[in-house]
Amino acid sequence: MNIVLILTDDHAAHAISAYGSVVNQTPRIDEIARLGRRFDNCFATNSLCSPSRASILTGTYSHVNGVTTLVTPIDASQPSFVSALRAAGYRTAMVGKWHMGDGPGHDPEHFDYWDVLIEQGEYVDPVFLSKSGRRTVPGYATDIITDLALNWISSLDGDDPYCVLIYHKAPHRPWVPPPSFADRYVTPIPLPATFDDDYATRTSSARRAAMRIAEHLTLEDLKTAPPPGLSYSAEALWKYQRFMEDYLRCVDSVDDNVGRVIDFLRARGDFDDTLLMYASDQGFFLGDHGWFDKRFMYEESLRMPLVLSCPRRVEPGVVDEMVTNVDWAQTLLEAAGVPAHPRMQGRSFWPLLTSGAYAAAEGVYYRYWEHDDVFHKAPAHYGYRTSRYKLIYFYNDGLGIPGCGWGTYPPEWELYDLELDPAETRNVYDDPAYAAVRDELTVAMWNEQARLGDKPHPSQPRPVTA
Repeated sequence: MNIVLILTDDHAAHAISAYGSVVNQTPRIDEIARLGRRFDNCFATNSLCSPSRASILTGTYSHVNGVTTLVTPIDASQPSFVSALRAAGYRTAMVGKWHMGDGPGHDPEHFDYWDVLIEQGEYVDPVFLSKSGRRTVPGYATDIITDLALNWISSLDGDDPYCVLIYHKAPHRPWVPPPSFADRYVTPIPLPATFDDDYATRTSSARRAAMRIAEHLTLEDLKTAPPPGLSYSAEALWKYQRFMEDYLRCVDSVDDNVGRVIDFLRARGDFDDTLLMYASDQGFFLGDHGWFDKRFMYEESLRMPLVLSCPRRVEPGVVDEMVTNVDWAQTLLEAAGVPAHPRMQGRSFWPLLTSGAYAAAEGVYYRYWEHDDVFHKAPAHYGYRTSRYKLIYFYNDGLGIPGCGWGTYPPEWELYDLELDPAETRNVYDDPAYAAVRDELTVAMWNEQARLGDKPHPSQPRPVTA
């Protein structure tokens, strides 16, 4: 089958109507979900752009593929699902946001055609890099990326299958929508229930984060200064509205271009036999807990939207089982009938889609490596999530961005009961009623780290029963 993977940047699942969004409608993304599967529990293993993209491509965790932070570029020669597909006879292409370094050794490899943005890229008149060098392409990035991808498919001769990665920069900060969408979302946008979260039971590790809508959005983000004379709370509401207007307008443009891909595949007669996936590289806080951005292991950041269709092979439905971005590579390869590289660490969920045998994971492991004490102040941490509980260990030092002041703070723990507290506002780590759960999860996390070949931070004592 043909494979088309559309990946966006920072598109929260709760800004997709198929996931129950109360702030916008995404009819074309919803169309994929309606005709195929919606994954309700797909999680990033490192909620940051470059590391997530590396895990998707290679089917490995950050400590294996080497892309732990925004400034650790990929060794593009390493095995990936794309290299395996190409070796099996697929034509392969990568268009849009690569964001894993550029230059010798870091440019995309294993692609017949690649045309990518430089680092984060621009929304308007973006600069692209290809084998021919750099060039500026007039227009709006989301439209251009779709144009380039569809033009490449149209140029193919013969019947060999193709795999194209259509990677958008939207809706990433600073949220520049097409000018023609300026009249959208001008009425008040609903606030999330946790907008005024007081972090009462959270650790200082979380409270230090410089991601508050009220305080940390910049003039570049907002495009215009807040009206003078507003109170702190009134200004926070104004900033939320201004941020969300542009964010959702960018999402609307993405949704329109998803529709263009669907219509193109239908016009070619390819839609029913194409594995079409739409996803984001991680989640995003949309005022949840008063924040924007991602990085943390909390649900809004951890959860990735993922919908896919292949009408000839996959019946419509919803997938509740937990999967991660590390699982995608093996899933795509199994769907294509191509063996996975033994280095890959994920678990193919293709059997979930085709009524095959599948043993659900008991939990998922997460690690955020980029300890930044200046810009976002999101501390290094790792954790383990099961269907009901989430354990987080803020070890609070380690890798960071050069020049960002690698501050070191005492280690701290958080534990959440997702059944009783789905919004994660009550840290129960020190609650005696959860002592047994806490100990069980600590052992499970330690064992999962060992299975994956990751090393616990030296500050974490070894559990007695691990």
